[in-house]
Amino acid sequence: MKKQPIYLDYAATTPVDPSVVEAMSQCLMLDGNFANPASRSHRYGWQAEEAVENARRQVADLIGADPREVVWTSGATESDNLAIKGAALANKERGQHLITSMIEHKAVLDCFAWLEQEGFVVTYLQPSAEGMIHPDQVRDALREDTILVSLMHVNNELGTVTDVAEVGALCRERGVLFHVDAAQSAGKFPIDVMAMNIDLLSVCAHKIYGPKGVGALYVRRRPPLSIAAQIHGGGHERGYRSGTLATHQCVGMGAAFELAGQQRKGDAERISRLSMLLADGLQTLGGVVFHGDQTSKWPGILNVGFQCVDGEHLLFALKDIAVSSGSACTSASVEPSYVLTAIGVPPSLAHSSLRFSIGRFTTQDDISQTLDIVGNVLEQLSRLSS
Repeated sequence: MKKQPIYLDYAATTPVDPSVVEAMSQCLMLDGNFANPASRSHRYGWQAEEAVENARRQVADLIGADPREVVWTSGATESDNLAIKGAALANKERGQHLITSMIEHKAVLDCFAWLEQEGFVVTYLQPSAEGMIHPDQVRDALREDTILVSLMHVNNELGTVTDVAEVGALCRERGVLFHVDAAQSAGKFPIDVMAMNIDLLSVCAHKIYGPKGVGALYVRRRPPLSIAAQIHGGGHERGYRSGTLATHQCVGMGAAFELAGQQRKGDAERISRLSMLLADGLQTLGGVVFHGDQTSKWPGILNVGFQCVDGEHLLFALKDIAVSSGSACTSASVEPSYVLTAIGVPPSLAHSSLRFSIGRFTTQDDISQTLDIVGNVLEQLSRLSS
């Protein structure tokens, strides 16, 4: 059997935990909870509904919410769309000014671009050279007509952490809705939506060892807020999001969230240790630049620039390691990451930057092999360019 590459792309997606697979498998066949949770006229439907509601509680418990505040979606992208478009459209009579940052996920930035076409005015906060968005920037950007602030908790390319609790306090004081994209932070950092004054929070399963294709949006109940539905047809999920729920997906997300709560501290300690080994080892290779603040961050994400190395050649040579490139491919050309560009990384270095991300199933041997492979590749590329 051909040896699989070392997987260091956990920020892109995670393998499903075996215990989550087991929970999901019980919801697929005739003798399990396969039924439509909205079927209220027979036992199959009742059992499926009970499984879905248990999963809803498991998701709510991890973020400090009431289960009635959890709306099922197809993933964080849909959650972002529902939160941002839904809040802006439902509250446009109060104002049309919105705030986000230049280094948000595309699922967020594309929503704001669409809203600009609809007449809204958007302020895009500039990150620091360390990839940080500071609460003072939000305070300075707030206006009388601001209705929504949307910021990610953990940046998906840099791992940098935004102080969402302080931003939440600012927004609550001014009566401005606050949305947080927590796709990269749920299960990794403690989240309490009430204590942090978060009104809307996007999460998904596949970033924390659950299945792809399912997510959730936290929608604050007290005091109540208004968001406009983006999918219509049946009035499911209290009218916020229509569509037949995938019982096995919801159950998988619930199981993954409960497991994340149980293993959060242990996972974080082990990932921090492995991250330090990787960072220290890469540093010894020379010509290495670490992007983003290295103290206020999730240690599982390392964005590394390799000086004097062609990025395309580097990525191709590292075929035995699954990592993400610092460049985003377009139909016509390869452009440097907009996140790295926003924090002032020169294009040449951005092109030769890679994101290593570590997870629950990464081993110390994986790190050791990675350092050997990267060292050998850099040596070969150096010889070729000399």
